[in-house]
Parts: sequence; structure tokens; C-alpha cells
Amino acid sequence: MSEQGALGPRYARQRRLPELGDAGQERLATSRVLVIGAGGLGAPLLSYLAAAGVGSLTVVDPDLVDLTNLHRQVLFTPADVGRAKAEVAAERLTLQNPEVEVRAVVDAVTPVTALDLLSGHDLVLDGSDNFPTRYLASDACEILRLPLVWGSILAFSGQVAVFRADTGGPTYRDLHPVPPRPGEVPSCAEAGVLGMLCGVIGSTMALEAVKVLAGMGDPLQGRVALYDALRSRWHELPLARDPSRAPVTALEDLRVTCALPGPSGPAGSAAAPEVLPVELPALLAAGVRVIDLRESSEITERGAVAGAEHVPLAELLALTGEARAALEGAVLLCAGGTRSGSAQRVLAEHGVGVRSLRGGAEALRAFRAR
Repeated sequence: MSEQGALGPRYARQRRLPELGDAGQERLATSRVLVIGAGGLGAPLLSYLAAAGVGSLTVVDPDLVDLTNLHRQVLFTPADVGRAKAEVAAERLTLQNPEVEVRAVVDAVTPVTALDLLSGHDLVLDGSDNFPTRYLASDACEILRLPLVWGSILAFSGQVAVFRADTGGPTYRDLHPVPPRPGEVPSCAEAGVLGMLCGVIGSTMALEAVKVLAGMGDPLQGRVALYDALRSRWHELPLARDPSRAPVTALEDLRVTCALPGPSGPAGSAAAPEVLPVELPALLAAGVRVIDLRESSEITERGAVAGAEHVPLAELLALTGEARAALEGAVLLCAGGTRSGSAQRVLAEHGVGVRSLRGGAEALRAFRAR
């Protein structure tokens, strides 16, 4: 973005703020920002960062637009269903503000790619929806000494924080020292999420990013903001770096080490084939191996899928050799499709092709209830 553009009439109202001013606007115009996730949180925060005049935005997301996204992911329309979120987001942001350079990366952040992807940026925003990516983003930012704005949402609750390992502050590992066990924390696909909550948390993340980039105000460092949408209340949780925690010096793949679901990639693509609930009975009748990845407590509470073999996610990802190879051609299912899609991606990296039940056991239950 040119200096003339940075100080042009488009940004006049925010430049008038003495805390920002022309100097702050110029800092925004020369900033390079990477955003992980173009979904519920990414859509509003990307829109506001582009509107504010952040000079360069890199959008990283492996997923395709799905009809279930549209109630909260406001960058997309029904015509975008089936297209890559990162590419659609880049198109919309360029239309919104042609002065901003936008780059789309249709891929997941992995331990192999993270450092290269994040390098060269001034700040990272993590709007991902899975624990492996959250730990990975935090660890990569700690290694690269980059500030990280993090946010999360579930049902009616949201959280926002700014992690500054570059200044000795706490990180995501200080907030969550121990990764949750598989099935311990439901995904938005399983527990649901209110669309407007994404706007509140995503906009707050954009605000924190602009404060860090422009050097104004008091960013959410050393504290976590908690939002209760049902009661319209904000609370704060103080957060300090654990002095006994060793600095992060290498990246790990939590999908494997902790058997946690990570990014599933484009749903229903040739590389990640899905099975529809209507197709499952015929596959079972034909003798296709169907594996239920849910925890025993979930099956007790919600009921088993007749004919399916029960292998919890952690056990399935721990399989090696012939046992892993024997999974070839199986159909995986979980509660809402997130864990089965993630397991599908991990197995594909080991050369084992499986299919995932779209919408999981809940979609199957809804189909059978028709």
C-alpha cells in the first residue's frame, strides 16, 4: 500500500483518533499479517483488518465452503459452496479494499510447513477450530518470536488473548499446559455455535491485532477475555508464564502424540472422500468395515451404531503395520464428522485410504428419524 493510500480519505475516521493517527495508520499499511482460518472467526476479523488498511494479509485454510457455514461465516454466499474458503475470502477482501494485498493458502498448517508459512509476517491470528493447530500456531510463534492473537468459540462462549512469547509473556501452552483427551471437548459441529458470537470474538481479535500493530492501547497480554453471550458479560482471567516451562524449540504433531483431531482438509474431495448417511446401511449390508471412533461414554449416552466396530480415536491412531494397513477402505464415524475427518487425513499421510461419514452419528440419527 502506498503512503498516499495509507493516508487517504478511506481511513480518515480512524486516523482522526489521536491514539492511532497518521503514524499508526502507516504502521498498519506496512504490516504483514497471517490469519489461520477463514471460517467463523476468520470471516469477521479478516473483513475488519482489510477495512482498517492492514497492508498484507495471508489467509490459510484447507477447507471448502459448506452450507452449514453460512449462518456465521459472513464472507461466503450459497454460490460459494464447494469452493476453497481461502480463495473466496481473498476475492472478497480484495473487492472490499483493493489497496490490501491478499494471498490465499489452501492448506492446513502442519509441523512441516508452519515455520515457513509464518516467517516474514509481523503478527499471526489464530482462528482455527482444533487443538493441534492451536498448539502448533503458538509454538511456531514462540520459536519465530511473533505476537499471536488467539480466539476460540463454542456454543455461547468465546475467549480472546494476545500471546507475546517474544517479550517473555505467556503462550497458549501456559493457558492449556495439558492437551485435552480425545472427545473431552466437543467441536462446534458437535455442540453448536451461535453465529453472532463469531462476530463478537472475531471483531475483538481484529481490534487486538490493530492495537499490537499500531502500538496503541493496552492489548490483552497476560490476561484472557471471556465472553458469555447468553448473559452479555465479559470477564477476565489473569495469565502468567509458567517459570518452570521450558521454551519451545521444536514443533510436534499433536494429532499423533495426543491423538487429537486436527484440520480435516477439504471435505468430500477426491483426497478426502465422504459417505452420506443414506449410503451407510447398504455399505454395512455389503460387509464394508465401519468404525466408530467415539469414546465409550459417548456411545453409552447417545447409542451405538448397529453393525459398526468400536475403536476409539486414540486407539485407531496408535495402530501400526498390518493393523493400520487393514483399515484400507473402511468408513470412519464420530459424533459430528470432525474426528473421523481428522483421522482420515492422518491415515492418508501413511498411505491408508478410508472414508468419513459426513455429519457423523448425529447426522445418521437424523436420517433414520425421517
